[in-house]
Amino acid sequence: MASGSDRNPIIIGGLPSQVPDFDPEETQEWLDSLDAAVDERGRERARYLMLRLIERAREKRVAVPEMRSTDYVNTIPTRAEPFFPGNEEIERKILNATRWNAAVMVSRAQRPGIGVGGHIATFASSASLYDVGFNHFFRGKDEGDGGDQVFFQGHASPGIYARAFMLDRLSEQNLDAFRQEKSKAPHGLSSYPHPRLMPDFWEFPTVSMGLGPIGAIYQARMNRYMHARGIADTSKSHVWAFLGDGEMDEPESLGQLTIAAREGLDNLTFVVNCNLQRLDGPVRGNGKVIQELESVFRGAGWNVIKLIWDRTWDPLLAQDRDGTLVNRMNTTPDGQFQTYATESGAYIRDHFFGDDQRLRAMVEGMTDDQILHLGRGGHDHRKIYAAFKAAVEHTGQPTVILAKTVKGWTLGPNFEGRNATHQMKKLTVDDLKGFRDRLHLPISDKELEGGAPPYYHPGRDSEEIQYMHDRRKGLGGYVPTRVVRAQPLALPDEKTYASVKKGSGQQSIATTMAFVRLLKDLMRDKEIGRRFVLIAPDEYRTFGMDSFFPSAKIYNPLGQQYESVDRELLLAYKESPTGQMLHDGISEAGCTASLIAAGSAYATHGEPLIPVYVFYSMFGFQRTGDQFWQMADQLARGFVLGATAGRTTLTGEGLQHADGHSQLLASTNPGCVAYDPAFGFEIAHIVKDGLRRMYGPDSEDVFYYLTVYNEPIQHPAEPEDVDVEGILKGVHRFSEGTSGSIPAQILASGVAVPWAVEAQRILAEEWNVRADVWSATSWNELRREAVDVERHNLLHPEEEQRVPYVTRKLSGAQGPFVAVSDWMRSVPDQIARWVPGPYQSLGADGFGFADTRGAARRFFHIDAQSVVLAVLTELAKQGKVDRSALKQAIDRYQLLDVASADPGAAGGDA
Repeated sequence: MASGSDRNPIIIGGLPSQVPDFDPEETQEWLDSLDAAVDERGRERARYLMLRLIERAREKRVAVPEMRSTDYVNTIPTRAEPFFPGNEEIERKILNATRWNAAVMVSRAQRPGIGVGGHIATFASSASLYDVGFNHFFRGKDEGDGGDQVFFQGHASPGIYARAFMLDRLSEQNLDAFRQEKSKAPHGLSSYPHPRLMPDFWEFPTVSMGLGPIGAIYQARMNRYMHARGIADTSKSHVWAFLGDGEMDEPESLGQLTIAAREGLDNLTFVVNCNLQRLDGPVRGNGKVIQELESVFRGAGWNVIKLIWDRTWDPLLAQDRDGTLVNRMNTTPDGQFQTYATESGAYIRDHFFGDDQRLRAMVEGMTDDQILHLGRGGHDHRKIYAAFKAAVEHTGQPTVILAKTVKGWTLGPNFEGRNATHQMKKLTVDDLKGFRDRLHLPISDKELEGGAPPYYHPGRDSEEIQYMHDRRKGLGGYVPTRVVRAQPLALPDEKTYASVKKGSGQQSIATTMAFVRLLKDLMRDKEIGRRFVLIAPDEYRTFGMDSFFPSAKIYNPLGQQYESVDRELLLAYKESPTGQMLHDGISEAGCTASLIAAGSAYATHGEPLIPVYVFYSMFGFQRTGDQFWQMADQLARGFVLGATAGRTTLTGEGLQHADGHSQLLASTNPGCVAYDPAFGFEIAHIVKDGLRRMYGPDSEDVFYYLTVYNEPIQHPAEPEDVDVEGILKGVHRFSEGTSGSIPAQILASGVAVPWAVEAQRILAEEWNVRADVWSATSWNELRREAVDVERHNLLHPEEEQRVPYVTRKLSGAQGPFVAVSDWMRSVPDQIARWVPGPYQSLGADGFGFADTRGAARRFFHIDAQSVVLAVLTELAKQGKVDRSALKQAIDRYQLLDVASADPGAAGGDA
C-alpha cells in the first residue's frame, strides 16, 4: 500500500541490479536457509515461505519485483476474512426473491404478441455481488452529496429493476412494461441503463461494451479533480464498475488502466464478473481469464483481489499441504471448468479429483451431491463482503475484484454454464418449478401452470423488506437514483463577448483562435470562470491554448515535481494539484470520458462544470462517436470543438487528418447541437446561446459541437443589424450583392464563406451576376427544424401547415442556390428539399491528401472559381446566361488543372 508521493514511484517494484554484495557471509546464510527448506520440507514449503517473505517485504515497503500472477485461489485467506455484519439468512431470502422477479420479468416479456427480448443469465451470475453491494457498500445521495457512483453491467439491468420492485420503487405494472417504453408509457422500463430514457433512475449508460470501464476510471478521476479544486466534497464518494470478463477484451476496458494507478485512484473499484463465458462460448477456453486479467491489472499498478472459491472449498484447501489441489486448480483451463459447471458430482469426482490419489482421498468422505455443490466465490456473501471491504479500505491504488461465477446460476440445468445461456430468455414450466424449488419460494404449481408466472413479493411488512429499507437508509438512500440539484448559473454579460465581436481588424486569425480568445474572456468571469474544464489530447499548443498554462495550469494530483525545461518562458508548462486543465495525453477516448464526467457533474454531484474539449476534428465523431452517443445518453452538457476542421484546411497532414464528414456524423446524434461558424461574432452568439441553453434557468440536456479551422482569415466586426436569430437557427445573409443584374444565391459555411465572398466579387465583375452570400452556420439545425415541421404537418393535417425556417428565410431570395463547404456534399444536401428554388451543392467528397490548400480545393472543385462555375451552370439551366459561358469559365480559371490554383494561405500544417 502507498500514499502521498509514494504512490507514484518512478520505478514500480524494481530492484537494483548493480549493487555490490557488502556482506557475502550474510547472503550465504540466507541462501543456505532456502536450500535447507527445500531439502527438508520440499519445494512447495519453500515456495510458501518465499511468498510470505515477499508479502512481508511489501508490507514493510521494501522494493521487490511484482508478482504478475498468483495461485488460482482467493487472495484473502479464510483466516483474514472480516466479521460479516449482515443477516445472511435474510439476505439470502431477499436475493432469492430478486432472482425470481428478474427472471420472471424477462420471461413474461416473451409472451405472445410482445417478444421484446431481454437477458437473465448475466444477473443470475452476478446477483450476489450486487446484493452485498446494495446491503453494505453502495452509498446513496440522501446526505446531500453525490454518494457512490455505480456503473451497473448493462445486461444485469433486470436484476436492478427486480430489487427496485421489492423496495416499492417500481410497480408490477413497470415490470410488465419492460422494453415497452412507448406502448406502455409512462410505465415502460428501458432495456439497459439509459439515463436519457429513465432520468430519475439510471445515472450511467454502460451497455456499450468497454465504455463502462473507461467511464468509471475518468469518473473517479473527476471526483478527485472536483475535490482538489474546491468545487465539491467528493471525499466519501466511491466509484464501482461492474463488468464482464468478456467485456475486458474491448480496448476501452483496459486501455486506460495506468492513469487510474498513476493518480492513485483508491476511490475506484472494478468488479469483474468472471463467469468465463462470452455471448457464444468460453472467454478463454484453453486458458484462464482470471489469471490473465490478474497479470494485466497488476502490471498496470492495480491492487488485485481474486475471489474464486466459496467457503465449501476451505476444508479441502486446508488439507492441501503439498499443493496438489492448488496445482490442479492452476492447470485446469476455463473451458473444462465450464464443463464441470454442467456435469454431475460423479463426473467431477472422476475428472477433477480422480486421476490423482491424493486429490481423490480429499473427497472420499464427500457425497457426489456435496462435490457438485463445491461453489464459486462470486456466489458467497461472506467471501464477497471480505473482498469489497478490502477494496474500499485499500489506499494508494485502484482495486479490481476478479469474481468467479457461473453464468445462469440457479436457473437450472438448462441454463447454468451453457454456451447458449446468454440468448435464452424463456423459462418453461418445468424450468420455473425447478427454479422455484432451488430458491425455496412459496409459489404453487398451479400458479406456474396457469399462464404467465407470478412475481413474488414477501410483503411490505416482512422482515426481508424492512431489512432492505433499513440497509438503504443506513447507506444514505436508494441506488440507483439520479438527482439534479444544481442551480442555474449566473451567465456572463454582453461585455464578455465584446472583444471577439469586434473582429480581427487587419490581423488574420483562424476561427480556432477566435474561440480561444472568447474562452479566455469567459474564464475571467467571476461567476462561471472557475467552472470551465479545459480538455485536450496533447494538443493545447496546436490550438493556441498554451497561453492558459501559466494561469489555469494543468491538473496533476502530485503537482510538478521537476524543473520544467521551459520554466523561464512566459508560457511555461505548469502542473498543479489544483490545475484547471485536463491533459489526458494522446487519448481521445480518455479525453471524451473526462468530457462526459465533467459534463454530467451537475447531476452526479450537484455542481455544474462547463467542459470544453478541443481536438483534431477528424478524431472526434469518427474515432469516439460511440462515446458521444454515451454522452447524450448520460445527459451530459458542454462544448465540443472539432478544430482543424474541413477536408482541405489541414492538407499538409494528409488523408487521415482531412475531415470532411464530422458534421454529417454529428447530425446523427439527437443530443448534439452542431454549428460550423465562419467568424468570431458568430461564435460569440453561438457560445452565449449554448451557455443559456445548457446552464441557464431552463436548462436542456444537449451538448454543443462547433467545427473551427486552422486557416487564418480576417474576421469582420459584427454588423450593426446582425441577424442573431439567423445565426442561431442556421443561416443568415452575410453579404448582399451590390452589382450585377442577374440574381443568384450562394450558401456557405465555415471556412468556405470567404471563398463564397470571392466568388461573389468575380461573378459581379466578370459575369454580371449579383449574388448574395449566406453564412449557413448549421446545416444540421436547419434540417432538424424542417423535419420537425414536416412531422407536425403530417400528424396535424387539419391545422394550418407550418413552413420550415430555411424555406421562410430564403423565400425572398431569387435563385438559383449554390451551396459550398469544406465538407462532403451530403452535409449541405441535408436542406436541399426545403430550399425554395434550384439547388446545387459543392463538396469535398472522397479522401483527403497532402498538398496546398489551393490545390486541394481546386481538385475537389470547391474553390471560389468553382463556385463561379456552379452558379453560371445553374443560371444557364434557366436560360439566364448562355451555355458557352461555362466553357469560357473553365478555360479562363483553368479549372481542370489542379496545379494552376493559387496555393492559398500556407499548406495547412498544424
